[in-house]
Amino acid sequence: MTASAGRTPLDGRAESRPRVPGQFTLVLHSHLPWLLNHGRWPVGEEWLYQSWAHCYQPVFGVLRRLAADGFTDQLSLGITPVLAAQLDDPAATSAMYEWLADWQLRAMEAATHDDADRRASGHREFRAAAHALADFETHWRHGGSPQIRSLLSTGVIELLGGPLAHPFQPLLDDRLRRFSLDEGLADAQLRWGSRPSGIWAPECAYTPGMEREYAAAGIGHFMVDGPTLHGDTALGRPVAGSDVVAFGRDLSVSYRVWSPKSGYPGHAAYRDFHTYDHQTGFKPYRVTGKNVPGEQKKPYDPALTDAVIDRHVDEFVDCVRDRLIAESERIGRPALVVAAFDTELYGHWWHEGPIWLERLLRRLPEAGVDVGTLATARRDGYVGEPVDLGDSSWGSGKDWRVWEGPQVQHLVQLNREVTETALGALDKRLPPHPPRADEPVTRWLSAGGTTESKPRDLTADQILRETLMTVQSDWPFMVSKDTAAGYAQDRAYKHAHATREICAASDAGHDDEAAQLARGWRQADNVFGALDARRLPPRDGSTR
Repeated sequence: MTASAGRTPLDGRAESRPRVPGQFTLVLHSHLPWLLNHGRWPVGEEWLYQSWAHCYQPVFGVLRRLAADGFTDQLSLGITPVLAAQLDDPAATSAMYEWLADWQLRAMEAATHDDADRRASGHREFRAAAHALADFETHWRHGGSPQIRSLLSTGVIELLGGPLAHPFQPLLDDRLRRFSLDEGLADAQLRWGSRPSGIWAPECAYTPGMEREYAAAGIGHFMVDGPTLHGDTALGRPVAGSDVVAFGRDLSVSYRVWSPKSGYPGHAAYRDFHTYDHQTGFKPYRVTGKNVPGEQKKPYDPALTDAVIDRHVDEFVDCVRDRLIAESERIGRPALVVAAFDTELYGHWWHEGPIWLERLLRRLPEAGVDVGTLATARRDGYVGEPVDLGDSSWGSGKDWRVWEGPQVQHLVQLNREVTETALGALDKRLPPHPPRADEPVTRWLSAGGTTESKPRDLTADQILRETLMTVQSDWPFMVSKDTAAGYAQDRAYKHAHATREICAASDAGHDDEAAQLARGWRQADNVFGALDARRLPPRDGSTR
């Protein structure tokens, strides 16, 4: 096993505890569905701006500080193309700046309230908004990609990619699945100058055969949930005779932080996520107790949280150490422990999360724990014997029920019908020899990719955009979990309608009408401009 010392500098300090065998890896998955121009409050763009201000800004600040102190290979960070597109969208960055200013104005008003607790909350929110505004002006005014490129250049993170619009891949037509993956990786290359070699598959969903598609796309490793590997997550495992490695989430460690029933964010002293003060729009209460109703929750007091954060850091460090020791003894070699979470947990769902995260990453090496990414785990030999995997996800039951259960059969059928309609229309429109996902169109044309050809077919491009927006995994998830289910269904049916009406005009030979419809829907969602429908794999599997 390759030595990996030096990824977590100790600034000359001696480790305070004996070094344990193996490696700890933290994986964060960052994702929101496309929200721009689809409502603002209570569902819609507000989700983006809240997550940006309370999660992405502070988490990226943590990573910048770690990088400045010489830390490298600290975590594997997944950012979905659909989120990256929103963080780069000029309309989103402009609206975000306004949202931050409005946050500060609302805080100023709250700071003059007659109620002492509301005044204290207003002062606290004003300081937080001022800090977020300064951070946004300094780091984010040109979008998210400059931030991501900068972090990549320091080596503090490994970047994980994903398919273009976060579809539930096992239920997707295989042509659309391969296209979405290739376009998603090409989108990452375009934005960040780096094509990811690992991905976080949407919902950690897998079905046999996907490893071959990963290999063809240049993906060397991906995440699954712990039960997919039958709970044995101590090493990555090559899948089904391929060289593609599946890494599993260690639930015994991950659930210490966040689980369906418990976890650190539920501590009585932490800020309560669910309870608003409707006069100010802020969240000025602490959790207080698991069964305490909102009207009885006590005011939030940051002074109470510092010691609790430290205690939770120390407890998690002990948990990681114990798990590494136990798993290494069990398998007879240094083991890997992977904890994985949604990035939005840190700061958005769990207000104190970014502080906990930074203290954890600084304290782990002092406690004798080697920290690395999935890429370093693979490089350093934390890979075991090959394994055959079954159908799985990280959703309820660890199967597909959330995305294909009885409560979402209407969406399953909708996705099937829309995909069939779209692919049928596209097969009539597309040229015979598509360019590769990494090949500029000008080079493809000059090399004789087609001699009679029209250039990009913008109508076909929009058919694919709307199809991919229809089949996002978020919509059935939101319906199954009854979280803004009406919004989710409206979004799915709206994109389905767009796909169908463009296809209908195209199939009828009304090209001008189809082009006009495509332009209209394109303006509604200005997303994935580099998507090129000509790269869609042909129906028979041969070269188009």
